[in-house]
Amino acid sequence: MGQCVTKCKNPSSSLGSKSGDKESGCKSHKKGAAGAGAGGGSGGGYKEEAGPGCGKSAGDLLANGTKTMEVMAETAAPPPPLGEQRRDEPSPNGEEFSLVHVEELFSCYKDAKDDAILEEGMERFCNDLCVDPAEFRVLLLAWKFQAATMCKFTRKEFVEGCKAIKADSLDSICARFPCMLLEAQVEEKFKDLYRFTFQFGLDSEEGQRSLHRDIAIALWRLVFTQDTPAILDCWLDFLTENPSGVKGISRDTWNMFLNFTQVIGPDLSNYSEDEAWPSLFDTFVEWEVERRKKEDALAKRPLGDPSTTTPGSEDEEADEGSQIDH
Repeated sequence: MGQCVTKCKNPSSSLGSKSGDKESGCKSHKKGAAGAGAGGGSGGGYKEEAGPGCGKSAGDLLANGTKTMEVMAETAAPPPPLGEQRRDEPSPNGEEFSLVHVEELFSCYKDAKDDAILEEGMERFCNDLCVDPAEFRVLLLAWKFQAATMCKFTRKEFVEGCKAIKADSLDSICARFPCMLLEAQVEEKFKDLYRFTFQFGLDSEEGQRSLHRDIAIALWRLVFTQDTPAILDCWLDFLTENPSGVKGISRDTWNMFLNFTQVIGPDLSNYSEDEAWPSLFDTFVEWEVERRKKEDALAKRPLGDPSTTTPGSEDEEADEGSQIDH
């Protein structure tokens, strides 16, 4: 998703790794290829073949001209060979989905000691998907997997997430990204993604209840990748300069900022302190309005206005004049 910060405490790092660097090249995304790397391979699901059609012949008609009752013979499919498991229901694009392949894919990246994909495995997983661990699509995947912690997919999260998007290979996961991107543009879906992002940024093991300011800044930039509010850069500049001394962002402030971007115009003219906004928003609006006034004042000053000279420039001009006179 962007930042592997809850575990690594480094807001410049990525979901998949501390460095966010990717290995060059992308592995082939053949279905089951990752499973083969895990020592299983094909998973070999059995497919039922349609039985031969029951065509009617002249013999189907009785002497009195009536038809005999047509009986569709159904041939029971033989059970799959021993040790071979059938494939599950088809995915939305018509392909079949295999839990066996999902388990094999998970095994390719899981940690040797922990039954989960951790930082190193996450970096390899993103590299094999040909995605940057710090990009928006990885956040979408974490959202679909309902991951509780950055830099980590548990077995349950990975399996249930793959079931949710009906993907059992690198190729099929990549094929779902366009649909996820479109889904995230739906207002209610984005609201769910937005609220998930706050929880995802917390360190659940440490019981965090608010996001560190730098982590929140990184997550705000990431979650608004597709549709950036006009006020976002000003808000993040305010947090970066931190005139209010804020150290953490609460859940309420995080959730209310989405409402703020939807209700308050870019010129902030319709903002009212009488409404139930977090106090941090009051401070931000005051700071931003004052900053804009200063910028407007500077823009309106004519060239050569003494008030535009930098501190010390008058002294330097006086020194130059005295040297010429001398």
